[in-house]
Amino acid sequence: MAGRLHPGDYFMVRGPEYLTTKTKIPGGEYLLRPLGFDWIKGSTKIAEVLKNRKNRVRKAIDEEFPDGDKPFQQSKFPEGSLVDQFLNGDDGFKNSRLKLIANIVKGPWIVRKAVGEQAVCIIGRALSCKYCVEENFFEVDVDIGSSMVASAIVHLAFGYISMLTVDLAFLIEGQSESELPERLLGAFRFSDLNPACASLYEPSPYGSTDNLQSSLPTRLWKSIGQGFSQLLHPVPGAQENISTVGAVHDNETSELKEGSEDTKKW
Repeated sequence: MAGRLHPGDYFMVRGPEYLTTKTKIPGGEYLLRPLGFDWIKGSTKIAEVLKNRKNRVRKAIDEEFPDGDKPFQQSKFPEGSLVDQFLNGDDGFKNSRLKLIANIVKGPWIVRKAVGEQAVCIIGRALSCKYCVEENFFEVDVDIGSSMVASAIVHLAFGYISMLTVDLAFLIEGQSESELPERLLGAFRFSDLNPACASLYEPSPYGSTDNLQSSLPTRLWKSIGQGFSQLLHPVPGAQENISTVGAVHDNETSELKEGSEDTKKW
């Protein structure tokens, strides 16, 4: 099962004095409201999901607003704010700022050891990301296979997917005093997922052609991670092509300290 995680205080983010004290604070309220979680699988690399008119979210939008009315309205962020820079910046800026915090709430020791506690990752530095920006949506496609280490960890964890409870949060990293404290964009939790229940994703005939086969080193690391997990905990009928997310550690420390929030920076 999967759903919105509340509250954001489960996650520790950079506090207002992080640059000098390395102190983190509870994440607090989300800037955005998570609406759903889709558990999907496919025979090829999954990308540009919301460009596919067969996608359930896209179909709902098209049917509800057939005349082209915009179903979403975006309030104007202060010019120069971190969110404004992220939405309007180039891919290089997005790659350097979009952050994932992953926490294994429940699961076997080997998976918790591989992922770590409150693992933090600047996604675009560790993994290949594609940003799909349209009038009505903003989509980030993360290629787990672009990192040998992340691919091995995900394949290891997938062997235990029906036993895992994982919290994932997303935010834009604050790298200067004016961008702190950090604010969570949103978060969700998935628990005890069943691979057999994943919906089959039908790629659009007009979608991305970026379904290239992984490099040999990446395929080897996938085999190592999958083989190790099956050796320790076999899962009959497990599927490889499940859309998921992996995390890589950084060296940030987690301390508890109360701090004020300045939402105008965001």
